[in-house]
Amino acid sequence: MAPRTATAQSPHTAAPAADRRRAWLITAMIVAFMVVNFADKSVLGLAAVPIMEELGLSNSTYGLVSSSFFFLFSVSGLLVGFLSTRISSRVLLFVMTVVWAVAQLPVLLVASVPTLMAGRILLGAAEGPAASMSMHALYKWFPPERRALPSALQIGGAALGTLIAAPLVTWLIDGFGWRSAYAALAVVSACWALLWWRVGHDGPYDHRHTDTGTGGLRLPYRRILLTGTVLGSVASAFGAAWALSLSHAWLPAYLRTQLDMSAAASATAISVMSGFGLVLLLAVSPFVDAMKSRGVSSRWSSGAVQSIAVCGAGCAMAAFPFVDATGPRLVLITLAFGLVAVTIPLHYMTTAEVVPPAQRGAVFGIVAGLGTLPGLVAPFLTGHLIDTAATAAAGYTTAFLVAGAVMLTAGAVALTAIRPERDARRLGLDAGPRASSVSGG
Repeated sequence: MAPRTATAQSPHTAAPAADRRRAWLITAMIVAFMVVNFADKSVLGLAAVPIMEELGLSNSTYGLVSSSFFFLFSVSGLLVGFLSTRISSRVLLFVMTVVWAVAQLPVLLVASVPTLMAGRILLGAAEGPAASMSMHALYKWFPPERRALPSALQIGGAALGTLIAAPLVTWLIDGFGWRSAYAALAVVSACWALLWWRVGHDGPYDHRHTDTGTGGLRLPYRRILLTGTVLGSVASAFGAAWALSLSHAWLPAYLRTQLDMSAAASATAISVMSGFGLVLLLAVSPFVDAMKSRGVSSRWSSGAVQSIAVCGAGCAMAAFPFVDATGPRLVLITLAFGLVAVTIPLHYMTTAEVVPPAQRGAVFGIVAGLGTLPGLVAPFLTGHLIDTAATAAAGYTTAFLVAGAVMLTAGAVALTAIRPERDARRLGLDAGPRASSVSGG
């Protein structure tokens, strides 16, 4: 076992003492961070139809532009994850959002495929670590037994971002042109960065402020990453990310071109789906906490829940292209793209149970980087399938069937592999107060 090491921290980032009001202020800031994050991420999909028409893009080219967001997404998540062991969350989140603002600018100067791709690649590089690093920052303000609700709120910010962004960004696009949406999001990102620089701090549960327990413990990364819990958590994130990448890139275009919805109706439908995901997140959080308080192992209280959500969403994804009635089809679409919302906070929770706090940021970055790899493949593959199929409808059907198969496989792997209590014992970690009351994991 490697000796504990102390990391110096500048007075500008010194953590305040435990303070519940400050903890919830940081939570509110991180929720807003995720709102902006997903608004930035969604803008291309919401503007897909006018951009494709103005620039004369094929489905394959648009899919390539959409996938370019993920060219550096995973690599950036990995690198920043390791940097988080030495650089404060305050600095990391500030730099990310400044880059988000800058990434919106190229397309405002020259609207073309190269500038679209340049902006998306830069944005993806800065957003790759966003979910994992903001969750890492949040965990510094709450002990393990109180993280379910803040985690749900953090990921709820993503659903809220889409819920808010869909109508507002669509209104900007319809009223002032699609470039106006890019300009507005650049301003919003810059404003968040300035506010965070003023109020953001690392909390008292940062490993650098922990002198007891496993605060300074370090294990070989290979041992951590090859546990069933981490591999299963990556699998559940992979299945969820396939659905989420299709949602951002192709769902608005699908609703408009295949279901003949207007831009406003499509935005409303996407907002409803995001609202469903948000309600589900807020409902699942107390459910998971209640199960754990009754002695249910993490394997079932959080591992099984995320796995079943991915499997259920995969079934709905494979089914809705074959339903003709608009109402039932929209219900299945909502389940296909909304159920996976619960997976993201839960896969971080299960991962955190088998990782020493000193290595949590790095492992979160690795898990996020691997789990979001579908974003590099799914949008481009979908565009290619649409272009090469006999009809656009047939191409969409094939793409959704592929997505359903991937999600069902990922969910099944996660259900089998995630066993936090067992893996924590094997690594020599304290599995927490439930370890004596639950068996097997």
